[in-house]
Amino acid sequence: MSKTAASTGITDTLTQKAAPAESPFRRFVRNFQRQKIGVAALLIVLLLFVISLIGPQLVSYDPAAPDYNAVLEAPSLKHWAGTDEFGRDIFSRIVSGTRISLSVGLLSVLFGASIGTFFGLTAGYYGGRYDSMVMRVCDVLFAFPGILLAIAIIAILGPGLANVVVAVAIFTVPIFIRIVRGNTLSLKSMTYIEAARAIGVKDSAIIWKHIFPGTLSVVLVYLTMRIGSAILIAASLSFLGMGAQPPTPEWGAMLSSGRGSMTSAPHVAIFPGLAILVTCLAFNVLGDSVRDALDRKITE
Repeated sequence: MSKTAASTGITDTLTQKAAPAESPFRRFVRNFQRQKIGVAALLIVLLLFVISLIGPQLVSYDPAAPDYNAVLEAPSLKHWAGTDEFGRDIFSRIVSGTRISLSVGLLSVLFGASIGTFFGLTAGYYGGRYDSMVMRVCDVLFAFPGILLAIAIIAILGPGLANVVVAVAIFTVPIFIRIVRGNTLSLKSMTYIEAARAIGVKDSAIIWKHIFPGTLSVVLVYLTMRIGSAILIAASLSFLGMGAQPPTPEWGAMLSSGRGSMTSAPHVAIFPGLAILVTCLAFNVLGDSVRDALDRKITE
């Protein structure tokens, strides 16, 4: 090897060593951008949030105002998604229902994730009888399918969107407890946690300043994925008459009102069903993409 080639190689090596390390956030963004389906799902989710914020102000028709001269009209330039059995514009109702469905999904999952993260962290860190008690409660809740547990809670609390949020949050809690507890059990045996405990750092500081950041990525992934499931459960409860009540433009309630017109006017049920499908699919794909972007085994 010539002296020039050797010096060039040494210079390249020194340059690589001198280059600053890539931050975890930049690495996540770079890995996420490689996933085209995930980027498309993110754009759909952002579009849904924009629609929920400004969409109701842009629609041409009042979503709750009936028009008995335009009952069950097919999709047209005047009514893009047609009209329902009361002559209400379906497109306007879907746009207005975006805010309701996203709000129910977000609030229920945020409440469930917050409660589940707290109990998962404390149960995994302290262990003992407290851990056993928390996990036995989770086992009881896991014994019921999610929709049946939500129906039972609604039967006790009564129908309504606020009670739907409570019901969906309750059956979301044990999922996050189990996930966060598992991560806490693995993290609390790490050397830096033992060192913090040895120098007298309080348990609350260890849990929230040292262990919680290590579980945050997993919580964010499952939180994103559970939003789609929460929207689907909320729509199912409204479809059964236990959630949003007429004339609220909620997608599940719209789907329920359109089932009687499937043969004569299938568009009444098709468009709300498509809204539920696209929204749930977008959140699930986004959650999968975020998980893959955070997983070094896949991206490296």
